[in-house]
Amino acid sequence: MKKYDVVIIGAGSIGVPLSFYLSRKGLKIAVIEKNHSVGRGQNRAAIGGIRATHSDPAKIHICKRSLEIVSCFKENYGYDISWFQGGYLFPVYTQKDEIALKDLLTIQHEHDLNIYWAGKEEVESRVPGIYSKGLRGGTFSPEDGSASPLKLIDAYTCLARDSGVDFFFNESVGNFERNNRNIHAVKTNKDTYTAGIFVDASGADSRELNASLGLDVPVFPDSHEGGITEPVKRFFEPMIVDIRPGKGSSNFYFYQNDEGQVVFCITPEPPIKGKDCENTSEFLPMVSRRMVELYPRLRHLRVRRIWRGLYPMTPDGFPLVGWAPGFDNYFLLAGMCGQGFMLGPGLGAITAEIFTGETAAYDHILDQLRPDRSFNQSELLK
Repeated sequence: MKKYDVVIIGAGSIGVPLSFYLSRKGLKIAVIEKNHSVGRGQNRAAIGGIRATHSDPAKIHICKRSLEIVSCFKENYGYDISWFQGGYLFPVYTQKDEIALKDLLTIQHEHDLNIYWAGKEEVESRVPGIYSKGLRGGTFSPEDGSASPLKLIDAYTCLARDSGVDFFFNESVGNFERNNRNIHAVKTNKDTYTAGIFVDASGADSRELNASLGLDVPVFPDSHEGGITEPVKRFFEPMIVDIRPGKGSSNFYFYQNDEGQVVFCITPEPPIKGKDCENTSEFLPMVSRRMVELYPRLRHLRVRRIWRGLYPMTPDGFPLVGWAPGFDNYFLLAGMCGQGFMLGPGLGAITAEIFTGETAAYDHILDQLRPDRSFNQSELLK
């Protein structure tokens, strides 16, 4: 039996940063992971975008914190995570989308986000050669950007280990030992772990994990595919998000990373429910056609690799953050809805502060994202 202050289940985009920030508070931390190393779940499928320009206060606050952390990561910690501050651009071709994004700007400005309406000329200058017929302009957020999911989680792992965090791999959670409103221990296929606080950071496995505790956690994965091209000399800077629906998809997005590769992803419509992570033959023809139509300069790039990852979705598109209903020492960090990578640094730092008594500053986050909410609202820009 091993004893810790906090036991985190899941060594991914959420669990690893959290372990580091908790260890810096002087706590003894264990991270339990069913796979053989960190980031083997959905972290390695993330495409790397980080933006604070959401539609709700909680995610805005969390991602603003993430941006503060990653933009100074090399300076503060000495690790190169391939941070590139190219901004996010949402080009607009319809009056309906223009009205929707301008209405959203009002909400975003209420939370001091640096985002504005860029005219057609500015959009064309930021993305030279973008399809111009019908282009009305778009919203642009210059402080958003991208980083390498693999480099960032490796950096956090090294920092966590240096701070005394213990990682346990190839261990699957079997069951919990519970005493009324408290979990006393968690048993894996190899050992038993006791702690004062337990954390669910298990990603797409959250629903199954919590069923053993009698909790009905509404996390329902669906799958998305992404890809990456060969590296080429930089020819545009922002992450480009086209929110227009197309055949088989509701939107798509792409950017050129710090190493010159174009990384791309599409949101399938209807959603592909379940945990199937096998590539499909439909994805590349669908997304490449849409990308080349929007930005013809992409047409000669060679694709190096495609993959498929999971979005652990909730009914309203918001994460579950807070103490599990019926428990005093079990905290849920679940249902990141495909945005675990961009939420992870900020959410890890904030949760560490909550665990060490700095709760008041984050009451609005805990209230909006509490696991027992009604789920009657929806993220405007998922």
